[in-house]
Amino acid sequence: MPPHTEITRRRLLASAGVGAVAVGFGGGGFLAGHQLAEANEDGTGAVPFYGEHQAGIATAAQDRLHFAAFDLLSEDPAELRELMRAWTVAAAEASAGDMVGNVNDVPLAPPDDTGETVGLLPSRLTVTFGFGPSLFEKPGLGLAAKRPAALRPLPPLPADELNPAESGGDICVQACSDDPQVAFHAVRNLARIGRGTVAMRWSQLGFGRTASTSRSQDTPRNLMGMKDGTANIRAEDSEAMEKFVWVGNEGPAWMRGGSYLVARRIRMLLEVWDRSPLLDQERTIGRHKYSGAPLGGSDEFEPLPLEAKRNGHPVIPPDAHVRLASAKENDGARILRRGYSFTDGVDESLGELEAGLFFISFQRNPEQFVAIQRRLGSMDALNEYIKHVGSALFAVPPGAAPGGYVGEGLLG
Repeated sequence: MPPHTEITRRRLLASAGVGAVAVGFGGGGFLAGHQLAEANEDGTGAVPFYGEHQAGIATAAQDRLHFAAFDLLSEDPAELRELMRAWTVAAAEASAGDMVGNVNDVPLAPPDDTGETVGLLPSRLTVTFGFGPSLFEKPGLGLAAKRPAALRPLPPLPADELNPAESGGDICVQACSDDPQVAFHAVRNLARIGRGTVAMRWSQLGFGRTASTSRSQDTPRNLMGMKDGTANIRAEDSEAMEKFVWVGNEGPAWMRGGSYLVARRIRMLLEVWDRSPLLDQERTIGRHKYSGAPLGGSDEFEPLPLEAKRNGHPVIPPDAHVRLASAKENDGARILRRGYSFTDGVDESLGELEAGLFFISFQRNPEQFVAIQRRLGSMDALNEYIKHVGSALFAVPPGAAPGGYVGEGLLG
């Protein structure tokens, strides 16, 4: 193998002087720079790709998202295995801050890596893969017997206005990072590697996380200006993660330690919301807009006063979003939310912003989401201001070990 093929992006940067900080730590500049990036907690470090669970679920939510759903063009099981092997290697390289593939200085051959992240750190990039119900319906793959009972297309839900072009998919890729270019680069290079084997069905860019998945993070605000995800499961809540997020012995075996990903593209009718009085906005959600506290309270993390009344009326209205989404109102069911805000220009037919929430949740069984959404879709006052226009479900296998690949238990 020619010497230039051993060069990684970090070594390339160090040799060019960009890695001077790492070199300043003494001998072994590449190793020092690698450890520095991994130890960095300000959004420029590396998140390990390999592990018991896939990264990007319990990982503290990053600021940017590039989500893509792909359709498989081949029904050859060997091609699907090779795709997941190649994608796993590429995702691990990108997550570590290395170039995808080898550095190519042959003028007449295209580079392996598209190059837009040369000079950038990994910025906590995580790449998470999932398999949709439709993948198991392709007879040539022979996967029908391995399909989890829980992996069925989501049933029609109240208030759905779904666009098939923004729904479904055989395989999903969720790339999250604190740098949008790093997340884009990951999906772009996976699409390049998969060309001819998969075709991108739809994709979504996201900015501004709409949930906290770690106790180290403050609760963010969504595009309605409301604090979002106050009661979300946190990664440090190991008991809740085991109970509500990670698949257990109910299996099948290849899914143990994995999870189920629900994605929903939710358009917010922001022009209507922006004309609504503050009181209506707060009663719709069930929280004070600026403090995030439950109605009648002063602290964001106060328990919801679901039984409290004032002048004979519930303090938290019966159709308030937080009431209907609460674990107490849903027989204790909880999900791990990991969504992002989005904006895709203007809806020319209405002259309104094409913006909203790209909702992502992880749960041990999709029925957890379905049960909650049935209540929300039927009674939530928020429905006046939103439309569910895209939907997808994916089985997210457990993590891979070095030398293995994501989905090996299913495809191997």
